[in-house]
Amino acid sequence: MVEKTKMTTQTQIFTKYEKARILGARALQLAMNAPLLLKVSEEDLAKVNYDVLKLAEIELESGVLPISIKKPFPEKKEGKLKREVAVPRPSDKKVEGAEESEEEKISEEGEIMELANPEDEGEASNDSDEGGEE
Repeated sequence: MVEKTKMTTQTQIFTKYEKARILGARALQLAMNAPLLLKVSEEDLAKVNYDVLKLAEIELESGVLPISIKKPFPEKKEGKLKREVAVPRPSDKKVEGAEESEEEKISEEGEIMELANPEDEGEASNDSDEGGEE
């Protein structure tokens, strides 16, 4: 029987966004003359053309960066879910009946308007002109 061994050190898996953030922060530190956390020879520095982003990537891959990401998890809530109450929708016949009764009510209460004739408009404008001038 094979025993399962427990891992004492957990390696943190970063998303590409977290990795980009860590590399950018460390590259900025190196660009501002922060000390290297690894012993790198002049020969290796020349290979990467003294690129701070490459140096930050080397440090991240070697695991010497003291940077970690805290990933908050959502809170677990316990309790029963509420079911929405279905509101009964009125049938089409009821809606049509309500519309017809409303139209009848409006027609009973409302005034009957007639179309305006151009002759009536001409008389109304002449009356207003005569009252304004003397």
